Amino acid sequence: MTKLTFLGTGTSQGVPVISCGCWVCSSEDSRDKRLRTAALVEHGGTTLVIDSGPDFRQQMLREGVKRIDGILLTHEHKDHIGGLDDVRAFNYTSGHAVDIYAEKRVQRTVKKDFDYAFAEYKYPGVPEINLITIDERPFRVKDTEVIPIRGLHFKLPVLGFRIGGIAYLTDFNHIVPEEIEKIKGVEILVINALRREHHVSHFTLDEALHVSWLVSPGQTYLTHVSHQMGRFAQIDRELPPNTHFAYDGLVVESIE
Repeated sequence: MTKLTFLGTGTSQGVPVISCGCWVCSSEDSRDKRLRTAALVEHGGTTLVIDSGPDFRQQMLREGVKRIDGILLTHEHKDHIGGLDDVRAFNYTSGHAVDIYAEKRVQRTVKKDFDYAFAEYKYPGVPEINLITIDERPFRVKDTEVIPIRGLHFKLPVLGFRIGGIAYLTDFNHIVPEEIEKIKGVEILVINALRREHHVSHFTLDEALHVSWLVSPGQTYLTHVSHQMGRFAQIDRELPPNTHFAYDGLVVESIE
């Protein structure tokens, strides 16, 4: 069984957006309160986090996460790596470094942004991070196979991941047929849908639904949703069968 918990389902600014008084940002519905996009995936005895954005600490506390076997990074933008300093807590409780799975290019940004964690003479208490290089080839974390899925975020190459019967794609605006084949027919597809209008680096709602149609999963959940999309109570009713907007704290499971 594969279990995915949506740690955050919002954009780089989250929802509500600072200083915005729109009807979405002013909603009292908890499903309209979106932290930066990330996910917790549990497969067998393996616990993984996909992306570690600025809300990482809050997300770990909310879900009561006591241990992780690694963090998978989709790409190097700040809303996906900004919380890596807080892996220190897992260093203290586990007694060892946290494994971070990332492409070489992403690792360079991590080393730049958190240079103090890689210094020759480290300040006591800095995060202990073990960078593990990945590319488009499948890899294993303990007994769990992870299949990277390549996409583009405008012109930036990014990775999604298939773990068991769940495929997780965020910050995509393009995916080629060969990559779709890797996830075709999965039980659960998670895919970004920023808003209805065109965006240079993210799938729109219609584009995400088209990819879902090509993949033909059992269920589709839309993430990385902006305040421009609308309130959950309204927009979720408008979606096709077996398709839903995700929200923070939602748990989905695949038997694979």
